[in-house]
Amino acid sequence: MSQQKNEQVPGTDDTGAYDPSASSLADTVDQEIMDELLAIRSSIDNFDATLVYLLAERFKATQRVGHLKAVHALPPSDPGREKAQIDRLRRLAHEAHLDPEFAEKFMNFIISEVIRHHQTISATHAEAGN
Repeated sequence: MSQQKNEQVPGTDDTGAYDPSASSLADTVDQEIMDELLAIRSSIDNFDATLVYLLAERFKATQRVGHLKAVHALPPSDPGREKAQIDRLRRLAHEAHLDPEFAEKFMNFIISEVIRHHQTISATHAEAGN
């Protein structure tokens, strides 16, 4: 994403770094409320960063699975495993008071990305003639 010189990206400071205090509400909300809102958002920012790093680690592991599957000519998808994972995460979501439908949608998205990666790894492996 390229930006014109002097054009600031929303949510960043003058140097282009993330600005945790960025808000369109700053001039319309009492400072005490704004301070509380920013404190809560700080926790959300920490959760988001943790999610990104956890997803990165998860995808590193699934890449290893993809390579193993490619080497042994296994299919990129494992419907039995996928169903078991979705069922498990729905139960965990329920226990954690998270909407199981949301958890399932999220997991289905992750699974579809993993399968796509596995298909790419398999195709690359096949092209290399291994």
